[in-house]
Amino acid sequence: MPPERAERVHAPMQQFAVRNGELHVGDIALTQLAARVGQTPFYAYDRALLHARVHELRRALPAAVKLHYAMKANPMPALVAVMADLVDGIDVASAGELKLALDAGANPAEVSFAGPGKRETELRQAVAAQVLINIESAREVDLLERIAAEQGLAARVAVRVNPDFALKGAGMKMGGGPQQFGVDAEQVPQLLTQIARAGLAFEGFHLFAGSQNLQAQSICAAQLQAYALALRLAQHAPSPVRSLNLGGGFGIPYFPGEQRLDLARIGENLAELSLRAQHDLPQAELVIELGRYLVGEAGIYVTRIVDRKQSRGQVFLVCDGGLHHHLAASGNFGQVIRKNYPVTIGNRIDSPLTEVASVVGPLCTPLDLLADQMTLPLAQAGDLVVVFQSGAYGPSASPQTFLGHPPCVEVLV
Repeated sequence: MPPERAERVHAPMQQFAVRNGELHVGDIALTQLAARVGQTPFYAYDRALLHARVHELRRALPAAVKLHYAMKANPMPALVAVMADLVDGIDVASAGELKLALDAGANPAEVSFAGPGKRETELRQAVAAQVLINIESAREVDLLERIAAEQGLAARVAVRVNPDFALKGAGMKMGGGPQQFGVDAEQVPQLLTQIARAGLAFEGFHLFAGSQNLQAQSICAAQLQAYALALRLAQHAPSPVRSLNLGGGFGIPYFPGEQRLDLARIGENLAELSLRAQHDLPQAELVIELGRYLVGEAGIYVTRIVDRKQSRGQVFLVCDGGLHHHLAASGNFGQVIRKNYPVTIGNRIDSPLTEVASVVGPLCTPLDLLADQMTLPLAQAGDLVVVFQSGAYGPSASPQTFLGHPPCVEVLV
């Protein structure tokens, strides 16, 4: 792919085959796939890449560590069904996701439910389904005590801990300092006493310090800190720890200059922790919870150029899709300074003719920008723009009804 700047380029996007200058997804040429889908814009996810990523993780991580899929990254039902067969468990963040996970065939014993504002009706559903509930406040303990008594079922619980450290270099910090997530580490001993009094079925701890990190050293350090914190808290637990969710944080390269995560180093660190856990927490299973790392690189967003125009010397490729379908690529989903996702013209990848152009959507707002003055293959109306790294936080994280434009579709191939 041509560089955006000579000194800072995107990591190579080599997971999809290119034949005769055209990107292939699931061994199908992009133009053929667009015809099969019947419309643009659309998201396409490659099931072979989902399998490959899980197998890569299985090779790198110790067998004793369980792999969970955080469904918030991509809740497309067909994709969740594939993931349910590939991983050891599913992590959900709402009753809607819980239903989807169970419909996809996930084992309730390996489903966990996190979220800082669980409604009472959601807690009732979770207890009835017998999934593991990650408690995030004293309020949930009181509710679960009553719900468990009413249903005559055990309320399986773990404590989601807001640690006293953060994941350094994380794209989004979810631990350390004041947080809406979990229970502050210093308050956990008191909460564990409350859990014991309520008669809830305590199983362990959930620690998630941050996400989208490309520094293996930082992830390893956070895992070591999480493990040490869990050991201290286990001294106050009403029963032995059976599950220790160390979170995730594994990132994928989105922007120029970013390098892929050193997975081998993380695997070595987890292997060491697994050995230690056999002695320190002999009944505990270690869990890694991943979302975007499992699915992010297996998906693309495809939109068709409807107009090509120039304005005061700048080329704009105007497409039928934009930020309403892919908020993250537009830079409006957490970026402090907007940077380009890897983008190309999917049916002209090998074209020797290039130009600097901006890819924009059809919305009446200057925020609708998918690529800002990138070097791209020379394109015309009718060509297909591809946004890579789009398998996570796509349509479900985007305002699809904004300005009343048609929704996109998703396909698994």
